[in-house]
Amino acid sequence: MRIGSLHIIDIFVVVAYLVAVVWIGRRAAGATQNEDGFFLAGRKLGKLYQFFLNFGNATEPQGAVSTASFVYQQGAPGAWLSFQTVFMNPYFWFMNVWFRRVRLTTVSDLFEDRYASKGLSLFYATFQILVACVFLGFGNVTAYKIASSLVVKQEVQWTAGDRASVEGYRELKVLEKQAAAAPLAAEGQVRLDTLRDRNARGELRSYITVLNDLAFYAIFTVVVGTYIVLGGMAAAAVNEGLQSVLIIVFSLLLIPTGLHAIGGWSALAEKVPKEMFNLFGATGGAQFTVWSLGGILLVSIVQNGGLSHNMGICGSAKNEFAARSGVSGTYLKRLMIILWAFAGLIAVAMFGVGGLADPDAVWGSMSNQLLGPGLVGLMLAGVLAGTMSTLAAKALAISSLFVRNVYRHIWPDITQAQGVFYARCTIVVVLILGTVAATLMGSFYDIVNIVLTLNIPFGAAVLLTYWWRRVTAPAVWACVILSTLTILVIPWTASKTPLADFKVLAQPSTKLGTGVYFSKVVRQNPDDTSPNPIYKAAPLRTNRFNFEAWLLGKAGVDIVALSPTQRFTRQFFFDALFPFCVLIVVSLLTRPTDPARVAQFYGKMKTPVGDTPELEVATMAETRRNPTRFDHTKLLPRSNWEFCKWDRTDTIGFVACCSLSAAIVGLFVFLLGLATG
Repeated sequence: MRIGSLHIIDIFVVVAYLVAVVWIGRRAAGATQNEDGFFLAGRKLGKLYQFFLNFGNATEPQGAVSTASFVYQQGAPGAWLSFQTVFMNPYFWFMNVWFRRVRLTTVSDLFEDRYASKGLSLFYATFQILVACVFLGFGNVTAYKIASSLVVKQEVQWTAGDRASVEGYRELKVLEKQAAAAPLAAEGQVRLDTLRDRNARGELRSYITVLNDLAFYAIFTVVVGTYIVLGGMAAAAVNEGLQSVLIIVFSLLLIPTGLHAIGGWSALAEKVPKEMFNLFGATGGAQFTVWSLGGILLVSIVQNGGLSHNMGICGSAKNEFAARSGVSGTYLKRLMIILWAFAGLIAVAMFGVGGLADPDAVWGSMSNQLLGPGLVGLMLAGVLAGTMSTLAAKALAISSLFVRNVYRHIWPDITQAQGVFYARCTIVVVLILGTVAATLMGSFYDIVNIVLTLNIPFGAAVLLTYWWRRVTAPAVWACVILSTLTILVIPWTASKTPLADFKVLAQPSTKLGTGVYFSKVVRQNPDDTSPNPIYKAAPLRTNRFNFEAWLLGKAGVDIVALSPTQRFTRQFFFDALFPFCVLIVVSLLTRPTDPARVAQFYGKMKTPVGDTPELEVATMAETRRNPTRFDHTKLLPRSNWEFCKWDRTDTIGFVACCSLSAAIVGLFVFLLGLATG
């Protein structure tokens, strides 16, 4: 018995997983009678739970699919988009401690604690509650797109419309391959332009799924909502254990089965071009350069500081070392990336270079071809597990923001039990809104671009708050407002707004479908099949306006002469650095925050967390009496910079993290070399 390509055994495996996570939530419900227990599990989570929390939140199924796709197209260098995060781990060794030492429940509390600004606290909470819809929607879309590629219609079940959509997609890929080798005849070029236009409008498909998106979103949301509403952070932590195992299984499944299908390990060297094993090379016109990956890494670090769930994950650790131990979970994710990359190389051996019409379907195509009944269900459960772990942490963070930083500002006298009740209601609402957002989202490129940049304004504000005592509340307001307009509002609304300077902004390049300030443009009239000299096809802007590149162009940079990758790189460096420039300039022009409040804040940040509740109370009491007692640890004692000298734990941990990062890169290189025979 099958539903599309899904066997009844696979359905049983998935249902069993969903029942298990709900049961775990029910078991954890007893520890959620107050806000501290619901949001932070009583700050009692040790090293093992921190490992699972960090691994689950760092590892997402979309990363596996995109990595395998890029490697299939470009060889090993295609893994760098995900693998560059291996260099973030030494930074996490310190960041996790900052969020534990601040001793707060939400990131909103940070703005009130440091700046005495309820307005900033409320604005951050409101902003994060609204943007949570994007993150939750992204998680839903990710899970659906991967799951739908595993549950596909058999060709005999296709309708006439299905067949036309798939065959049009295949024809597009054939023509693009021919156009890359030599110029097409006039008729072929017209046909290629027409197919590109149809593809940009979403009319072409590489496969047809039997999975209904609305039904999927509904079931997915109900399950996540049930176990988080019941068990809070305690349920999330326990579930991370189960989910982490499934994510590892999800990542491993295609390796042995794929190697068996191609004839063993030695077949990789025979069937995959040798240059595709060079991690530091570039094949097939790599989409990412060292500079562009550096820009993405910088943006990732900055926006990571503003994520609302940081305080919940790191703050739930029972001590500093437990918080720091979470770094080990992110290292396991880096090992998963190596597995995903080898899945892409095995796909090259299976299908040949360019053998798949849709490279993004690599993971689904391999799963359907290699995995039998039961294993496909296990793969699908892994997809759900990876996404659920991220959504659970985000939903919990948003509920804590609403209760502590919105609701309590209006009704400060609510009881702890009422706070937990309203938190549970909030989780239900934001999960529903995330489902609605998922139905409105477009391509993965646009979604990833939003997710990478959404928290940059607040990320910069949080990081500089930890590092520099001269930061002021007006500077944070200026940073958030100007950066949000520059990075988010203007870029994502320009495509919907009539612009007088349209020709300059749309500026199609050498082929229909691409532009200078808009990466994707389509004809306003889909029936217009005229050739595409600049402007003649009357292109319509369809996605993000690169406002950063436009501003640099006004400053004298020849943006039109740059390649798409170079414009992409400049956008990310601009996004990462602009908020810090605003923060520093405005801070120097405005009155400093109350020195006594600032001294208490940085005194607390230098005070190690006590290993027991009694020691924690005693050490913080001493810091409140003498907030400057640790100022001798400052690296620059007479400055406003709060970087501290490293102690033994800092040094050993940082060196160990750097060594482990280097060892993982070395392991990747060694395995690639071994694969070449």
